[in-house]
Amino acid sequence: MKYVGVDYGLARTGLAVSDPEGRLVFPLLTLRLEEHANRKDFLAALAARIAAEGAGAVVMGLPVLDDGTDSLTTRQVRNITGRLKRRLNLPFFYMPELLSSEEAWADLREAGLKARKRKAILDQQAAVRILASFLALPPAQRRAA
Repeated sequence: MKYVGVDYGLARTGLAVSDPEGRLVFPLLTLRLEEHANRKDFLAALAARIAAEGAGAVVMGLPVLDDGTDSLTTRQVRNITGRLKRRLNLPFFYMPELLSSEEAWADLREAGLKARKRKAILDQQAAVRILASFLALPPAQRRAA
């Protein structure tokens, strides 16, 4: 099954996609809120892109605090997930994430990318980490949204 991974952020949202077998993960794109008239248009663009990929399921990165509790951003991700679920008839999953952006930054630095290029694709790489972590889990440990 093909999956789309989402690293949702208030300004930028990174997307990653798996191969049809759900084994390999690739960066897809970054959607920027500023490129849309409002949040409703942004949400429509996000849903359209997920649908265009032919995904069988969506994995949302769920930012949790160090102690595992919810933050304001966690609640925002849950809210946006609910809104996406009303637009897309797909299964949604949460993948708890902690420091995914920092780890993605390190991945890109190790790959030799300059800071400007790293910043441009950071959210996509964070989505790659989220989706790859999810796919590495045994199916019984995957958390449905």
